[in-house]
Amino acid sequence: MKLAYLTFCYNPSSCIQVIILSRVGVQDLKRVLIFLVALLSACLAELGCGGSQAPSTGTTGVTNRAFISNSVSAGTLAAGVDILNAETDVRASGAAISAGNNPGMMVVTPSHAQTVVFSGNGEQDSDNLLTFINNTSEQAPAHVTLPGMTESILVSPDSSTVYVAVPTAPVVGQPPGLVEVVSTSSGTFTGQVAVPAVHYLSISNSGNFLFGFSDNSDSVAVITPTLIGVGNAVTYICCFDSPVSAFFSSGDTTAFVVNCGAECGGTQASVQPVDMTTSPPTPGVAVPVPAASIALVNNSTMYLAGTPVPASPCTGEVTQATTCGLLTTFNLSSMTVTNSTPIIITDGYHNRIAMGANGQLYIGARTCTEVVPPVPPPAGAEVRGCLSIYNTLGTAVGTVAAGGVVIPPENGDVTGIQPIATRVVVYVVQGGSLSIYSDLIDALEYNPNDPNNPGQINNLVGQFVDIKTVDF
Repeated sequence: MKLAYLTFCYNPSSCIQVIILSRVGVQDLKRVLIFLVALLSACLAELGCGGSQAPSTGTTGVTNRAFISNSVSAGTLAAGVDILNAETDVRASGAAISAGNNPGMMVVTPSHAQTVVFSGNGEQDSDNLLTFINNTSEQAPAHVTLPGMTESILVSPDSSTVYVAVPTAPVVGQPPGLVEVVSTSSGTFTGQVAVPAVHYLSISNSGNFLFGFSDNSDSVAVITPTLIGVGNAVTYICCFDSPVSAFFSSGDTTAFVVNCGAECGGTQASVQPVDMTTSPPTPGVAVPVPAASIALVNNSTMYLAGTPVPASPCTGEVTQATTCGLLTTFNLSSMTVTNSTPIIITDGYHNRIAMGANGQLYIGARTCTEVVPPVPPPAGAEVRGCLSIYNTLGTAVGTVAAGGVVIPPENGDVTGIQPIATRVVVYVVQGGSLSIYSDLIDALEYNPNDPNNPGQINNLVGQFVDIKTVDF
């Protein structure tokens, strides 16, 4: 009888030793060993033997990753940030990255070195935790606790600094509201500036200016980051109409402020230029638009989404919903509205927008008018939620005509939209679930990993909030 020992190591700390007893000759034994080496190597490569694939970057070995925040802990499921393979639509192995009690909104630094995650639920026991994930190690070495909830986090263009708007942060002798400044290298507070009720932030291309927008205010706080903590860092300019965001020209000579208007308690939605070459900056004449709570700029075109007040009818749509929102296309060079007819989208408060591949614009809202069918749904029953997809092309995409809109049959608020840069798909978190849309048909993609459930990922369980790619 011959005795052979064979050891397989699939990472530095994990090995398998195989003992083979054989009554065959040496040549036969060699052939058996060669067969077993090939078999076990294939098994380990497929992660089918209880091992894990040796990482090429980070700890999962995935080279095109999407982070998705899960806000719920239940049973063996822990709240945290899961990692997905954004090339193959597969959940990576391993536990979620811990990032507070209710991880939600995420921001990736321009360098792609870190992902900043906010955890908070708006309730009294909210942890209001800001977590810094190292994208290479896939670990979270730094956390800071904010003095309240936030819906706006920005990172400086050089990835060194995080700015966070905290509208309810207490300020001694003043109304509440702070812009907190956090270092990405140390994960610690480095400064703060008081801006009453500051809700949203925008940053110039150079990082030399921050704009702070406060609820129920027609002024904009112009913040100079280099003066925070050492001088008068804030200058207020007026007069706007419930402003919510700003976009800057390539040389930062002009800022284009989006005024929310009636939807946010003001009078008229509009786009308003600001001359940044003067001190203080000088606002120009506002150009009215139907509605605008969020915008996206693509070259010289600005897309503005919002819900008019009073509400707009769903003209031309076959739907049970009686009120709808509007999308507006706006030329920043001529400062004019360019769509000649209304572009109907869902209603609600629009706060997510992204351009996918193939000219497909994804617009998400919360608290929209939903159409939920009975269970079980009858044939042809309408399903309607808060996602709209607008075809910006001059040709049809799938069943969507040029310049047309599709409302996918999915319920729920939209809390995350992430185009996948290397593919023609977009990840959308809606109603706490992840859906994957193909930009070639504006419908759920076919996933060969789960052919019976288009647009879904196997073994992905949780109540999800946000989605971000971290490698591109």
